[in-house]
Amino acid sequence: MVASAKLHGATLSPETPRTYPSFLEVLSERPSFVNIVLNAPVGYLDTPESGVRSCDRQARALLGRRGAAIRNAPTRAVLDEVMTWREAGMDAVSATQLPRVREISLEMSPFRQRVVYEGNPELSFYQLRADSPLERSKNIEMGRAERRAILISKVPGIESVLDADLEGVPLKHLYDAAALLWTARRVFGHAAKRIPVEPEWDGAGLRMEMVY
Repeated sequence: MVASAKLHGATLSPETPRTYPSFLEVLSERPSFVNIVLNAPVGYLDTPESGVRSCDRQARALLGRRGAAIRNAPTRAVLDEVMTWREAGMDAVSATQLPRVREISLEMSPFRQRVVYEGNPELSFYQLRADSPLERSKNIEMGRAERRAILISKVPGIESVLDADLEGVPLKHLYDAAALLWTARRVFGHAAKRIPVEPEWDGAGLRMEMVY
């Protein structure tokens, strides 16, 4: 699912979000998206023995009480099916995301990182709250209400995303997409921050970083 917007001067005009059958369809959209911020890893360590990406570790530290929302990216050994997710010590929740991450990894190249960036909704909300982490989980009503109030106060017209009726897309994912849309606007305006500050690259030449 993709939340997009048109930019008129300094005004962001959110559009009704859409679902796409594949990541390649998103990349092939015409007219092309100027910036894409994914809620998925871009750039991977080779094996579990390589440790943890700096961006994952630093994002957890930045978010404090909400740091558990940042999960370690899978390694290329898992994505290439050299190792199983169990052998790599991944949790079951992260394992359910492997098909989507694998699809993204097959399409990514250093050239595409001129457009495609890795983000995380919790980091986006951290920035929206003046560098303060959210209070509650998106899995409870109070957490969703917290996110909605923040987005409506900061992004005029964001209701077109928050109130969209898309089959199979839960409300919490609409809120996540809206937050990442805000970050995409910051990327476009060269205002986004990067974690880590000093860039790191994987073996395929992809930057291992998050923006917010």
